[in-house]
Amino acid sequence: MSSTDDGPVSGGGTTPHAPRIDPVRHERRALADALAAAGPDAATECAGWDARDLAAHLVIREGRPDAALGILLGPLSFYTERVRRRTARAVPFDRLLERFRQGPPKFSPYALPGVDKIANGVEFFVHHEDVRRARSDWEPREISPELEELLWRRIKIARFVLRKVHVRVTLVQPDGRTVQVSRRGRGDVRVHGPVGELVLWALGRGDVANVRLTGATDAVKTLTETGWSL
Repeated sequence: MSSTDDGPVSGGGTTPHAPRIDPVRHERRALADALAAAGPDAATECAGWDARDLAAHLVIREGRPDAALGILLGPLSFYTERVRRRTARAVPFDRLLERFRQGPPKFSPYALPGVDKIANGVEFFVHHEDVRRARSDWEPREISPELEELLWRRIKIARFVLRKVHVRVTLVQPDGRTVQVSRRGRGDVRVHGPVGELVLWALGRGDVANVRLTGATDAVKTLTETGWSL
C-alpha cells in the first residue's frame, strides 16, 4: 500500500479512502447552521421554545454544569429553566450560536474524552430536526452511515424515556434489526422506520416522525394515548 498527501490509497494506488465523518461534529455544525438560517424567533418542535430558547438550552447544557443538572433531575428543573431564560434574554442570538459552535468549555464534563460522542450525538440530531421539522416545507434528509450507526447504538435511551409506557415496544429498522425498549404491560407494538425516525418517535416527536406502528389494536391505542418526551 502506498500513500499520498491525502492519505492512504488502495487498489493500485489510485483511489483514496473516503474520509470518515465525525457525526457529532457534523451535527453540531448543521444544527448551528439551521438555527442561524431559521432566526431567533422561529418556531421549533420543542414545545414552547423558539430558536433562541433552544440555542440558550444548548449553551447552558454544555457551559453551566450547575444549571444542566436540572435537565435530568426534576427537583432542579426550576433552576435550569431560570438560567436558560436569563441566558436567552441577556446573550445575543449570534453570540449564543458562536458559543455553541465552539464546543464545550474546558471545564465542562462534555469536554472529557469520549463524552461528546456518547452524550451529544442523539441530542444534536434531535434538536436539528426540531428546527427543520417546525417548518411547513421540511423534507426528510439523508443522514450519513456514521450517524445512523451512532444513533442505533444510543437508541436504548428509549428505555428510560418509555419507562412509563404499559405495553411492550420493539423498534424495527428496515434492515430487520430490532431492539426492545419497553417490557412492561400487556400487548406488543412494533414501531417500524429508519433509525433517525425511530429516535425522533422515541423521544416524543411522534407527530413529525415517519414511523409505522403494528400490533394489536388495543396495544397500539394504549401506546399512542400515552404521553412522553425527553
